[in-house]
Amino acid sequence: MFLVFNKDKIMAVVVACSTVFVLFLMTSLFAKAPNTTVQTSTQSKQLPVYSVETKEPNVSLTINCAWNADDIDKILEALEAQETKVTFFMVGDWIEKNEEVAKKIHEAGHELANHSYNHPHVNNLSYDKNVEQIKKCSELIQNITGKPSTLYRGPYGEYNDTVINAAKDTNHMTIQWSIDTLDYKALTGEQMWERIEPKLENGSIILMHNGTENTANSLEFIITNIKNKGYNIVPVSELIYKENYTIDNNGMQHKQ
Repeated sequence: MFLVFNKDKIMAVVVACSTVFVLFLMTSLFAKAPNTTVQTSTQSKQLPVYSVETKEPNVSLTINCAWNADDIDKILEALEAQETKVTFFMVGDWIEKNEEVAKKIHEAGHELANHSYNHPHVNNLSYDKNVEQIKKCSELIQNITGKPSTLYRGPYGEYNDTVINAAKDTNHMTIQWSIDTLDYKALTGEQMWERIEPKLENGSIILMHNGTENTANSLEFIITNIKNKGYNIVPVSELIYKENYTIDNNGMQHKQ
């Protein structure tokens, strides 16, 4: 028995098989595309500024204001004695309760920054509610300084993409910290310095609070030690880059 091969038929079969194979490959590639997009989105999670890469020996001291205002006069006296300007992150309803105090801080030459309106857990809020929190506080700061705030710090140090996008869309840069003094745990000045010293480097951002047991009384000691290490203390707006920058996975801001 002999098989008769027709050249045209063979070519038709080859072309058909090739077409099916190409279609199969294209279908597989398109099916994988959405997963690739999701992975890229996950990897590009936004971060606030924790610290700044700089050759200059500059650091920033930041003071969160959310509780009382009983120690503000002592804090301002210590800062004046050290000829040091810092950034106060203020909660909006704290400003409403202590408007004259907020004015005094501004008149002393310090920077007023945004710490939300009433200190909620912002990660639980919608985009619109985050925008509302930031705008209400910014308006209160503008009433005192004559211009809206540009720096934002989430309450409890919370942030996610929604929070950071709300800040960006209201012309605020989100600022975290690289050194936490834990002053709100009633640490002494010496204990705070033990936390600060080993982590201190160019571009560090230090977190403190008013309304604590020892912050006001320890401020001159801490500032003196920072300066003795050869660092200058500047407000956050003088430390960070405003444009042409990147933020790495550790939250360090780099100049492009």
